[in-house]
Amino acid sequence: MLLKISVLCNNARLDDKGYYIGDPTEGALILFANDHIDVSKLNVGNKRLQESPFDSKTKRMITVNSDGERATVYMKGAPEIVFKMSSHILIDNEVIPMEQKHRYEIEKYYERLASRGERVLALAYKEEIDSKVDNFIFVALVGMIDPPRKEIPDAIARCKSAGIKVIMITGDYSLTAEAIARLAGMVRDKANMMTGKDLEHTSDDRLKEFLKKDNIIFARTSPMQKLKIVTTLQAMGDVVTVTGDGVNDAPAIKNADMGVAMGVIGTEVAKEAADMVLLDDNFATIVNAVEEGRTVFNNIKKFIAYILTSNVPEILPFIAFVLLGIPLPLTVVLILSIDLGTDLLPALGLGVEQPEHDVMNRPPRPRDERLLTPNLLFMSYGIIGMLQAAAGFFSYFIILYRGGWTWGQELASTDPLYLKAVTAFFASIVICQIADVMICRTRRESVFTKGLFTNKLVLAGIASELILLSIIVYNPYTHKLFGTHPLTLFELSLSVPFALWIFFGDEIRKMLIRKDVKFVERYFSW
Repeated sequence: MLLKISVLCNNARLDDKGYYIGDPTEGALILFANDHIDVSKLNVGNKRLQESPFDSKTKRMITVNSDGERATVYMKGAPEIVFKMSSHILIDNEVIPMEQKHRYEIEKYYERLASRGERVLALAYKEEIDSKVDNFIFVALVGMIDPPRKEIPDAIARCKSAGIKVIMITGDYSLTAEAIARLAGMVRDKANMMTGKDLEHTSDDRLKEFLKKDNIIFARTSPMQKLKIVTTLQAMGDVVTVTGDGVNDAPAIKNADMGVAMGVIGTEVAKEAADMVLLDDNFATIVNAVEEGRTVFNNIKKFIAYILTSNVPEILPFIAFVLLGIPLPLTVVLILSIDLGTDLLPALGLGVEQPEHDVMNRPPRPRDERLLTPNLLFMSYGIIGMLQAAAGFFSYFIILYRGGWTWGQELASTDPLYLKAVTAFFASIVICQIADVMICRTRRESVFTKGLFTNKLVLAGIASELILLSIIVYNPYTHKLFGTHPLTLFELSLSVPFALWIFFGDEIRKMLIRKDVKFVERYFSW
């Protein structure tokens, strides 16, 4: 009888290869039955006459099947529901009245199965065809388990370290839910449990207080209760992602900030409601997506921070030319060679930078955080950009004064001294940009920890900068085009102290941030 109910009160089917098609819970039942009986023959010999499908309110499924001679009513569902509808029990092929001792014994086994993390269904039948949902004959408890994948505990731990709270919302029995939560690493200490029945009588304020706790599990919930939990979290200011696979999950998935459906076992309704579909049905993939999203966001900021800094040493020469009346320290052609030549490949290298080691140990960024922040602009324009400009002016004036130039003296645009000073300003920017691209590779982590040679595209970009710099400075065929002049090693190295200042100064800044120095973190982190 257990096998008959498992097959006939079931909408899953077997394909030609022996795999099930349909709901996983029903698939488990039909695969179990197929190991013992001919499922196809049983289905053919027992035509279904009626069906009362499973839903989250009734928590049971009922079918009426006929073998040609008589009709039988079969039921499967949540044990507590089936208990209420059963007046008799089948023991040793004999139907006897269900007494309290039987109920006590069944409940004991129910709790034992559930405490192991098994989803438990109760099976029953009756031979009276009527409209009443009672007087069933209890047959058996069936326990099944879909154990969490081995990578799930680590994924849950990474979520917690990243400031992401994981809440379980399930239609399963509370003991089952708690056991699975412990297997998945969601709950370590005491679980904060609330059932759907409790949730019905909980005010919004009390629910908000409950949601502030850790180790939260909601059991025996309905679709509308799942939706209520989501909207309450959003009202508290949280960004909510909901994962699910069934029709019952669709309202919560649709209304979440990010809805995630399962691509393998998920229903079409859930997939249509979702923003993202997991092709491997693996929760750990969501965590990997969070890490990838944080990495992409960080890399865009690194790209912007690097690109912005060269604007300062490019524009200050023109301001100095107008206000101070000095010969123009940098020409338009050399500015274009920086923006379109030396800066391009290193900036692209920052876009493929690997995540920093602590990217999943930081809390989520604020909802209103933008790519361009005051701190980023201050660091790029106010500190690094100014140091690059200082390096350029330092090299420029050293060469001019060493060549006999005096303040106020005009120089022809073809004067070798002027060309050499302009070339030194250009070379200073390029050399400082090499230090800049290295410090932009990380926002908190030391570059030495990350590895100086781990990003091959950045290294290729630095090599391209040096090659282009050497061509512009030392190739006689490019001097006329760019208005440059060869430099001695001493003249070329005038900006190196500034580059080292940029590099090691930023390493100190990052070290202070990692040590949680609040002043530095507030004003000098980007």
